[in-house]
Amino acid sequence: MNSTPLLVAALFATVLFSAEPTLNFREHTIATDLKGGYQVVPIDVNHDGKIDLIALASGMTDLVWFENPTWERHVIAGNLPRMINLAAWDTDGDGIPEIVVAYEFSNLAKNSLGIVALLQHDGDPRQPWKMREIDRIPTSHRLRWADIDGSGRKVVINAPLTGPHSVPPDYREHVPLVYYRPGEWKRELIGEQNEGVVHGITIVDWDRDGRDEILTSSFAGIDLFKLGRSGQWGRSEITKGDPAPWPKSGTSDTAVGKIGKKRFIAAIEPWHGNQVAVYRQKGKRWIREVIDDSLLDGHTIVAADLDMDGNDEIIAGFRGQPRRVYLYRFDGKRWIRQTLDDGGISAAACAVADLNGDGKPDIACIGSATQNLKWYENIDR
Repeated sequence: MNSTPLLVAALFATVLFSAEPTLNFREHTIATDLKGGYQVVPIDVNHDGKIDLIALASGMTDLVWFENPTWERHVIAGNLPRMINLAAWDTDGDGIPEIVVAYEFSNLAKNSLGIVALLQHDGDPRQPWKMREIDRIPTSHRLRWADIDGSGRKVVINAPLTGPHSVPPDYREHVPLVYYRPGEWKRELIGEQNEGVVHGITIVDWDRDGRDEILTSSFAGIDLFKLGRSGQWGRSEITKGDPAPWPKSGTSDTAVGKIGKKRFIAAIEPWHGNQVAVYRQKGKRWIREVIDDSLLDGHTIVAADLDMDGNDEIIAGFRGQPRRVYLYRFDGKRWIRQTLDDGGISAAACAVADLNGDGKPDIACIGSATQNLKWYENIDR
């Protein structure tokens, strides 16, 4: 799986900027007061069969969720300063998710307590939830549930942003990657091979064996962590990402999609970068193609089959001016770009889910500087 990005295609040759929309969405605004909006998580919170939206905003101390279809706001928990990420999954089978949240975050490790806490409902998910601290790791930054052994019993992956003593701009230190088993909630080490800033993780069944692997996005590029049958973790390099010198190297965030039966990796590069890069496998190499370099502070990337034609599209959003969310669709020769939102949201995160129950994937995005939460109704068919 070891490869070097040997081919960088010219932007004009790979992207067609579409004047007419090729995918059609209707915009809805849910909230406009989410200071420092950072993450949106679609999940059925109250066990009514409808996908709700949990909204995490770093500038607020309340973690809130919005109930589908009225989008009434409910407070999950308060007194959570500098929240940065959460992961939600139903571990006990009652239909209501358990939530693990990271807060007291700072980019500077010396200023970051990195508290990780478990939130559980207390009978009525519309009322405040119970909370207990389970760990502290400086710069705890990305939390995701993953079925690492194929048992169906997921664990929580915690990927800190940096090492505990790192300093800007190089952040030259190894970064721990850990996980927690529900019930025990004890920290277990996956590995410490990554260095610099580890901005993103993607959970994916990479080798289609029924077990989840972890793709990490860092200054070192994209790497794969896999739990072996012996119980030992292995790490393999997929690609080095942006070939610029450290600390402008590597990858910020990734999403895994497919065109037909062939897989691709979509990435924002470098850290909080300006590029959308697509990696497609040729033999043992992953060929890098920059399909857009016009982003400013790119911060979210998702792959999903929005038009349900068997091929995945790419959703990419950026927080800097002019604050846009783009969609990219592959037409067999090149990527066609269209604008989903033009200036209306400084997208820190986007997610895909069927929010109105019509069988089509919709998009939800949360804005940082714009402090808003929107969903985009898929009306393509």
